[in-house]
Amino acid sequence: MIGIDSARLGPALGGCRIKPYDRWQDGLDDVLRLSAAMTRKAALAGLDHGGGKTVVALDGSAFDRDDLLADIAGLIEDLDGRYITGPDIGTGPADMGVLHRHTPHVLCRPEEEGGSGDSSGPTALGVRSSIEAVCEHLWPGRDLADLRFTLIGLGHVGARIGHWLAGRGARLTVTDLDPGRKTLARQWNATWTTPERALSAEADVLVPCATGGLLTAATTSSVAAGAVVGAANNQLDHDDTAQLLHARGVLWAPDTVVSGGGIIASVARELRGASAPEAEREVLGIGPRLATILDDARARGITPLRASQGLVDLRLRTGR
Repeated sequence: MIGIDSARLGPALGGCRIKPYDRWQDGLDDVLRLSAAMTRKAALAGLDHGGGKTVVALDGSAFDRDDLLADIAGLIEDLDGRYITGPDIGTGPADMGVLHRHTPHVLCRPEEEGGSGDSSGPTALGVRSSIEAVCEHLWPGRDLADLRFTLIGLGHVGARIGHWLAGRGARLTVTDLDPGRKTLARQWNATWTTPERALSAEADVLVPCATGGLLTAATTSSVAAGAVVGAANNQLDHDDTAQLLHARGVLWAPDTVVSGGGIIASVARELRGASAPEAEREVLGIGPRLATILDDARARGITPLRASQGLVDLRLRTGR
């Protein structure tokens, strides 16, 4: 399934997700939800693009991966440039290379094939910039070494964030579904906890870097951090959950801003011909952009989500 939420500002951007679902309808829900989030992410990143998504709902049947990727590429090609895909859960740069054999509308191929490669580096850089912006907003002048962080998810992005925080001397509590990741916790002198207890771990900042849907009406009361800022997409089960966090005094940084480093870098390098250092400078602009949103939200007494959505609406309406 391919969903295009918006092409108002330009061709839709959105990753290709291949994963098992209990029902194919759940995959359709993901297409609609994630493509809408990509519209917000692209608009807030200042990109002349809309939002889209590809989801393949696996049902346990055997399949040939190259044949599947060829089918996906055929659908993308039929859209005649209205949609550009990239990696997501279940896919990576090598898969993008296979897709590119059949359609040019692909980002994040391996660098040796002319793409920008793994997007986890730029994504993590954007999260780092966001964490610094949030900490400066809440605790001006305090060093990260004086703060406590709970990191959920130690995959490609989460591990980079953990390594950076440990290098800055921050006190860390970490978790992952894979117990083998305890090795990283030991390297960082971090406290290991279970995923079930991570939300309630005492911390200044909660950094979710796993799958979405973590924050719900039922789980917000468990959050023991003063701020939530991380790479996980669609962290809220519903927009109203942002208000619940706000009412408890928890600052939630919109994930559509925080996690935009990957698309910012890949678009800069592959569609506009920017160098890697130039793309990196663009990604570092996420922090100042988030700081502006947080300042606006504080001044108006609204949630950062509402402030960011106002910017999205303005961009889609006027192009500015």
